[in-house]
Amino acid sequence: MDKLIRIEHITKHFDLKSSFLSLGTSPLVKAVDDISFDIYRNETLGLVGESGCGKSTLGRVILRLIEPTSGSVFYEDTHVNLLKPEEMRKFRTKMQIVFQDSYSSLNPRHKVGEIIAEPMTIHTDMSSRDIRQRIVELLSLVGLKPAHASRFPHEFSGGQRQRINIARTLALYPSFIVCDEPISALDVSIQAQVVNLLKDLQKKLGITYLFIAHDLSMVKHISDRIAVMYLGKVMELAASRELFINPLHPYTQSLISAIPIPDPKKERLRKPIVLEGEVPSPVNPPSGCVFHTRCPVSDDLCSREVPEYREAGAKHFVACHYAGVRKAAQIDHL
Repeated sequence: MDKLIRIEHITKHFDLKSSFLSLGTSPLVKAVDDISFDIYRNETLGLVGESGCGKSTLGRVILRLIEPTSGSVFYEDTHVNLLKPEEMRKFRTKMQIVFQDSYSSLNPRHKVGEIIAEPMTIHTDMSSRDIRQRIVELLSLVGLKPAHASRFPHEFSGGQRQRINIARTLALYPSFIVCDEPISALDVSIQAQVVNLLKDLQKKLGITYLFIAHDLSMVKHISDRIAVMYLGKVMELAASRELFINPLHPYTQSLISAIPIPDPKKERLRKPIVLEGEVPSPVNPPSGCVFHTRCPVSDDLCSREVPEYREAGAKHFVACHYAGVRKAAQIDHL
């Protein structure tokens, strides 16, 4: 398959020395720690994990909204991190983002037409007439009416506002979009509509997605492959179906076991894997495997040595000393 995005050993640490809580010290928040993977053209890679694991930070580093501490991001053969400011400004038309909060990411003082027109005004030489035609085309593409261009964001529901965000994102014909938890703030019924819209747009326009979320069941329905993150590291990466049928990492197993089964009898009989304790602080992560403090099958080796991120099966990658050897519990798969 044709690789569109290559991420090589990306690390992002935040220095807290400016915080009033630091009291003279300079602790580092290890938000993303040595992550590498590829995203193929026209695919959707789902990125899941608990809140605070570094998913959104990684998405912003890929888009170079945040500079990495170390590592490289490649778009096809272009080294994104080496682009000069003017080059990066032109390059941003290829890579866009849909933010989580559908309201705060829209200017409340601007009408919808002005919001969608802004990227075209900044990045292109399109005439006013062409921009107006493009606005109508984009609104239709996301299931809205041309008349909506004259309204303000507060006049729309959450789902409609997210459609406006998607329309603005598509204005410059991007080939890669980071969807940063685009459905987490929406009602469940609306979530499915937005996910179906993203899938339809991918078929029509050939877009590649990095879909960030914490809802593994929803990610399953949109993603070709899924990467599972924990405390700044990728624990497991595999094809969506493979990950649900054969989860190798205890953390992935626990996430899947927490998904409710739409069958009352099976739901009563199953035994979900309940992780003990809280997620450790990214300022002071555990030694060895970062998951060992909560892992139901860990031992002394896990606390001493960092597990190798390796290919345990055909295109099935995992970072665990006992991947596929020790099972945390029996899982009722969806």
